[in-house]
Amino acid sequence: MRLFSFAACVLALCVSAFGQTSDTAAPQPATDAGATPQTAQTNPAEHHGPLYGNPNDRLLLPKGWLYGWGQFDFAPPHNEPDPNLCAPNSGMYGGVNSQCSAFSRYQLIGNFVFHPFGRTILHLVKLEWNPNLNFGKNIPHTLYTWDWQWIGMEHYWMAGVDLPKGFDFRVTQHPLFVRGNGSSGPGYLGPNGPWGRYTTIGVRKVFGTYRDYYGAHPFQ
Repeated sequence: MRLFSFAACVLALCVSAFGQTSDTAAPQPATDAGATPQTAQTNPAEHHGPLYGNPNDRLLLPKGWLYGWGQFDFAPPHNEPDPNLCAPNSGMYGGVNSQCSAFSRYQLIGNFVFHPFGRTILHLVKLEWNPNLNFGKNIPHTLYTWDWQWIGMEHYWMAGVDLPKGFDFRVTQHPLFVRGNGSSGPGYLGPNGPWGRYTTIGVRKVFGTYRDYYGAHPFQ
């Protein structure tokens, strides 16, 4: 709880600093001395600039509120990813019939970024989920199959705030591996899986030019 309280304080300071650098007064156009002064009707979002987002967006779930990518990976025999659930010598405990065969053949990986708010200062807030689903039934040096046995899922959640100059502030929570089948018997190492459980506080910087099928374009 202390860690999350500290993260919340840092988060508030980041947003406050961003607001101070973004709230700049717009230059006033010159007027004739004899002109009748008029009261301008300004939109608060336009007055405060990009800090408050696009005033034409919906407050909740605006256009483009979800983006990311999905990926499928296949590991050829003798190259299986190891979720660190079974000992590498699991074949010693029953050979091809060992109860611990959680070495992946296939992976489904995703990255999902959520910007749930379209305007007000809340539009800077974002969430991110990175799942990695593992399938396979293999034992190093003992058993190699094409089985789609459900092994489990590694994943993490992130809550963050966009900052100027391509930076963002983030708090990441990595839970324990969500265990499926093929992880039992004397070769089983426990529920931690890769990386175990942790929480980190950090800053990310996006830089450079992204190149894809359509050519080079800057990060948005």
